[in-house]
Amino acid sequence: MKKNNSFFILLGIAFLCSSFAIHKFYMAIYQVNYVPTKKRIEITARLFVDDLNVVLEKKYHKKTALGLPNESTEDEALMKKYLSEHVFFKVNGSKTPFQYLSKELQSNVLVCYLKISDVPKITSLEIINDAFIEQFPDQQNLIQSTIYGKKNSLLLTNNTVTGLLK
Repeated sequence: MKKNNSFFILLGIAFLCSSFAIHKFYMAIYQVNYVPTKKRIEITARLFVDDLNVVLEKKYHKKTALGLPNESTEDEALMKKYLSEHVFFKVNGSKTPFQYLSKELQSNVLVCYLKISDVPKITSLEIINDAFIEQFPDQQNLIQSTIYGKKNSLLLTNNTVTGLLK
């Protein structure tokens, strides 16, 4: 799951350069990898923690402190709830829930690790992702995937929240 680090470093530099623009740049990156030997889909979500705290406060009317020393288990529970309400996977045509595994803070990015188990094969993989869009209409959710060795990318926005990877 920690492959392609150089890509994310370059993307991070692009984020830093864009922060000098007139308005803030809103983006999250989701890496979706199918691991046939383990019969599972592994997902890594990279979310700007300050944006996540803003979205959670607006949606649930509770100030959260994700990524801060005073973070609570309730904050993490709200984040899991939010992700499960805004990020969906349809594996082979069936809506399939993901399992939240863990998270870690890398600078100002919260990296969340998720998985979907018991996937013997993938014939189609559709992603529905409208995370952060209700608060930030300019939000872009970049989905990168590796399925059976084939790399693919989707850019989901306010106008297009659904995409087919395979």
